[in-house]
Amino acid sequence: MPKFVIEREIPGAGKLTPEQLHAIAQKSCGVVQSIGPRIQWVQSYVTDDKIYCIYIATDEATIREHAQQGGFPANSIAQVRSIFDPTTSE
Repeated sequence: MPKFVIEREIPGAGKLTPEQLHAIAQKSCGVVQSIGPRIQWVQSYVTDDKIYCIYIATDEATIREHAQQGGFPANSIAQVRSIFDPTTSE
């Protein structure tokens, strides 16, 4: 399945408490579970005013379904085409 990067604009995201992040994660996992094997949450990165999430899903529509059901913004969704890191230079 394809991998996606989702940009979520959430003003003040960097100030979310561990308890708030826990609640968001629980909500996300619940929605993932209800959608089924068409989607998997991999990891998220919190910055000052955005959260960037990595998901594996069958398609962009499934990502949008997750966002809608969870009440999460999905301001930008981009399919990952390649992955590289420092070892690529070797």
